[in-house]
Amino acid sequence: MQVIQAAKALAAQLSALDLLACRGTQSLSVPCEVEDLVGWLNAQRVTPRLYWQPREASAAGYAVLGEARAFDSLVALQVDMQRQAQAQSQAQSQSQPQSQSQPVSGSPDYFGGVAFDAQAAGWPGFGDCRFILPRVLLQRQQGRCTLSVNLRFDDRPPAEELAAAQACLAAIAPERPLPPVAHGSYQRCDTPTRPEWARWVSQVTQPERLQQLPKVVLSRETCLTAERVPSPWALLGRWQAEARHCFHFGVQWAPGTALIGCSPERLYRRQGQQLVTEALAGTTRRGRDTAQDEALAGALLADKKNGLENQCVYQQLLTQLEPLAQRLEMGEAHVVPLRSVQHIRREIHAELHPFITDQQLLGVLPPTPAVGGTPRAAALARIRELERHARGWYAGAFGRVGHGSSELAVSIRCAQVSDTAIRLYAGAGIVAGSQAEDEWHELDAKIADILSLLGMG
Repeated sequence: MQVIQAAKALAAQLSALDLLACRGTQSLSVPCEVEDLVGWLNAQRVTPRLYWQPREASAAGYAVLGEARAFDSLVALQVDMQRQAQAQSQAQSQSQPQSQSQPVSGSPDYFGGVAFDAQAAGWPGFGDCRFILPRVLLQRQQGRCTLSVNLRFDDRPPAEELAAAQACLAAIAPERPLPPVAHGSYQRCDTPTRPEWARWVSQVTQPERLQQLPKVVLSRETCLTAERVPSPWALLGRWQAEARHCFHFGVQWAPGTALIGCSPERLYRRQGQQLVTEALAGTTRRGRDTAQDEALAGALLADKKNGLENQCVYQQLLTQLEPLAQRLEMGEAHVVPLRSVQHIRREIHAELHPFITDQQLLGVLPPTPAVGGTPRAAALARIRELERHARGWYAGAFGRVGHGSSELAVSIRCAQVSDTAIRLYAGAGIVAGSQAEDEWHELDAKIADILSLLGMG
């Protein structure tokens, strides 16, 4: 059935609930049909709206509409996750069958992210940390879709919670095709400017500074302004179609501003105690053909400057994970080709100690040395000293967390979209041997995909 019919079916099931029997967090689900999750989100007016699609083609994608509960700290999120897991365990031990008119208890998934630096100025409306339990969740995996509604009966009177869920379902609009992304006339402003960037790189690559700070990732904000800019969801839909092998994400906490991105970098994927993360650092351009691509990839792996940049990342990740893991394994360096650039990637596999939580992982891993630098404290201090633009959630983390499994991406290759401006963000790891002009061109290459969609590439 179409999403509108599925929403009506869920509303009918909600009306049949025995509110006296409802406890904790519970959900109802029905199968449905949808062509495009991003297109469906673009047609909605309820906020928040979130989108999450891991980079593996077989992985489930999610569209979130509304919130049943919000968490503004990792501590609060972890407490709620543990409480829901305990409730699920108790329900399973009681083995009481559910009737068709009653919701199903379980450990839910939460969606959201964290900013790059909680001590620095952020973006209005985003905060340093925000995860939500979706009110409505549309999930699609290998062509099969499910529409779900979540209810939290332990936070408000049952009748109020039921009314809030019914209102969100009633507000769902039909899916519509995404509008085209028209080429416009944009005014561009780079922060820092090119001369300022050259001074930054000169300062941080002085030999005495490199002894204290071998790697710092400096970033640039490119602001494009126009009388009117494309819908963020239409822009994301076009962007992700050309950004294979990436994590695709979007979040609109309130009308007027959204963050969208197509990130090549995994923060971590956790399945029980098994964790995978990666060092993604070291960049070169794409070639004109396969032979030139392979030549550039070979030169990238052999390049000392790029090798040092990647080494700084994986060594720091190993150091951060060592207290949390009973086993660590690192893979070989290989090159990952994207649409406009190629990167060096090394995967790290870990078996976590029992009872290691997502709160601990998110408290330790971001910001990774691939987007901040090493040592972390000195790199963040230098970034705060030099950068005038607010990174906000750029270079932070975004994704899905749950009791059994979690997966988050580093929120790079992203754009903050408002009614009249698109702010693009890109960073470059500055180490011994870095040249300001080369790094500036790398920044341009990292935003080339979205510039081309806007008719500027």
